[in-house]
Parts: sequence; C-alpha cells; structure tokens
Amino acid sequence: MNRLRANSGPVLGVTALWLATRALMLWLLTHDNAPLLGGGTVPREVWRLYGDWYDVLAHGSFPAHDTLWQYPPGAGVVLLAPRLLPWLTYFQAFVVLTLAVDALVTAALTRAGRLPGRSLLGAALWTGGLPLLLHLPLARYDVQATALAVLSLLAAGRSPRAAGVYGALGALVKVWPALVLLGTPRGRASRGAWGWAAAAGAAAFGVLAVLFDHPLSFLREQGGRGVQIESFGGTALNLARHAGWPGRARYRYGATELVGPQVHAVATASLALTVAAFALLVLWRVRARRWSEATPFDAALCAVLLFTVTSRVISPQYMIWLLGLAAVCLTSRHTGQRPVAALVAAAAVLSTLAFPMHYGDVIDGTWTGCLLMLARNGILAAAAALSFVRLWRSSQPYEDTMQTTEPGPDFERLPDRALSLS
Repeated sequence: MNRLRANSGPVLGVTALWLATRALMLWLLTHDNAPLLGGGTVPREVWRLYGDWYDVLAHGSFPAHDTLWQYPPGAGVVLLAPRLLPWLTYFQAFVVLTLAVDALVTAALTRAGRLPGRSLLGAALWTGGLPLLLHLPLARYDVQATALAVLSLLAAGRSPRAAGVYGALGALVKVWPALVLLGTPRGRASRGAWGWAAAAGAAAFGVLAVLFDHPLSFLREQGGRGVQIESFGGTALNLARHAGWPGRARYRYGATELVGPQVHAVATASLALTVAAFALLVLWRVRARRWSEATPFDAALCAVLLFTVTSRVISPQYMIWLLGLAAVCLTSRHTGQRPVAALVAAAAVLSTLAFPMHYGDVIDGTWTGCLLMLARNGILAAAAALSFVRLWRSSQPYEDTMQTTEPGPDFERLPDRALSLS
C-alpha cells in the first residue's frame, strides 16, 4: 500500500501540472489580442485557414489550387475531425480535440514512465514544456502529428507492427513522423515495423485517394517554398540586411519568407545540408552495433533535429515535435539525450520570444529580431550536434567509445555477440 501511494504521488503531480498549465494556455488563447501574444495572429490559422480548408474537404476534395495547402492527405482527416463535435464552432471543437490528444500524449508518457526502469521525467517535460510555447500548440495541428510519433516510439518495444502503423499514419499527417522508425533494432523488429508501416501507409493513402480528389496536390506547393525568415538561411539573410543586402520579407506559402538575390542559392544549400544529414543518419545506422531500449527514442530525436536545422522552414510549431520526442527519450533512464532535451526546452523559450512576442522585429530584421533567431537557431544547432555525437557513441562497442551511458538491464545480461544485432 505504501509503495502504491509512493508511485501515485508523481502521477498526481503530473496531472495537477497538466490541469494548471492547460488552463493557463486556454486563458492565453482567449486573451491573445494583447500585442505580446501576437495581437490575434496565433489562432487566426485555425478559424480562417483551417476553417476554409474544412469547407473544401467536406465536399470531397483537397484544396488543390491553394498555394497554402502543403500538407500530406492525412492532414485532411485531422482538419475534418472537429465535425465530431457539431454543437461547437469549428475553432472551439479544434481546440477541444487538441487538448484531448494532448492529454492522451501525457497519459501515454506517464504510463511508460511508470514501467520498471523507466522515468516520469518524460511526462513532466511534455506537460511543463508545451506551455513554454504559450497558446500556440492549441492553435496548430502539430500536437496531433506528434502524438502519432510518440505512440509509435512507445509501442516499438512491445509491438513493432503497431509502431509501424502509428509511424505511417503520422507520416500521412505531416511526413516527419516517418523518421521515428529509423532507430528500430536490426532484424525482425525492423522488418516488422517498416513492413507494417508500408502496408498501413499504402492502405490509408488508398482510402483517402478514393474519398478525396487531388490527394497529391500538396507536392506542387511544397516544392515552391522558399527560405522562411526563421530558418538558418533566413537568419543569415536577415543579418545580411544590416550589411546592405537588398532583400525583403514577404508573406508567401503560408509563412514569412525572404525574397531577393542569393535566396535561391541559400535554399539550395539548405537542401544539400538536408541530404548530408540524411547521409549521416544512414552512416550511423550502418555502423551502429549496440542497441538499448533508449536507442530508438534517441535516434528519432536526433533525426528530427538534424532535418529541422537543415530545413528551409523552421516554424515555431516545430518545437512541439522536438518537445514530444525529447519527452519520449526521458522516459528511459538509459537515454543519452538528457542535455539535448534541456537545450530543446531552452530553444522553445526563445522561439516564443521570437513568435509571437517579437515577430515584428524578426520580420523587420532589427538587431533584436536577428539576435533572437541567432540564439534560438544556435541552440538548435548545438542540440543537433550533441544529439548525434551521443547517439553515435552510445551505439558503438564498449572498447570504441568513452560513452558513460549504460545499457538497460535486459541488455546487460546478453553476450556481446547478441548485442551487436548485426
């Protein structure tokens, strides 16, 4: 009985923290006209943009001729979900469903954290970290995409098939959750996860292609995107404005982008860096020799960090993804990503200072805006580099690394040859 009470204490703490912070986020959402909260710009994407797309989707078609529609077909299901609550307005229903998914993620992380050898730090990071982005998570559908990625990772240890299905569904909603399968151990687990992901993805896409017209229309608009002002390339160009670069900011493709000379070259360089990041991840996969229970979690966070920092676009809501993946890492006591998780939380704070609090400065390229983005992106770059180094070291044979993170108890009992998984 005493043990049960000891275990329930932290859970009650997480629950109380969730209720308090989500109440605060809702309050901020209802008072978002304040200039420091964005002057009403944060929720506008839901009641204007998502609402318009809902009307198109409800008639059986994706928004094929809308340059702002850059999302895979699974996103349409998320945007249609508010019709499940017809007694609410679209905006109200969207927020209620987002909170419900947020609660599901918290519950899943809490359940995982209560398993033997696990930790509730992951649930605490998600619960306390999401409000660092103020009310933004309630007005974007990234919580839903992150939930599928989190469920995929948490299912990997007991059911690679379920992990593959969740990963595939996440990829159909926002592409990046496909990366969470990168760290599945070689052999039957990996084949099962990727095989079920391919089958589930193909089946779900087939259903959506039958139900809706123009399921691939997003590819054309996604390919036309330029350099967003908050990306690494955008930060460099914004700083160049102080040295006389004649470019300017313009709202295009649903984001504030920089236009002018050399922008195409910067965009090309970003794509080249993304290819290089993918090559690094493939090299890690080929050279990895040791897996612990935390390796799939750590690999997922590392992969998404690398793809984020090399992207032409780093929207504020990307921090939701990173917080969710960092939280999964912290559910394991054997993760090597604890300092990376701390850097992600710091980057979330700076993201909020940049948007919505000082977004005007970012758009105008003032020193305040430039330094905020330089600090945020610098922390993300440090997090990505540290994440990869720690992932690499943790997956090498003991004699080849100074990594101090010990493998989990189940792995310690296996002979070295079994640990190689090669």
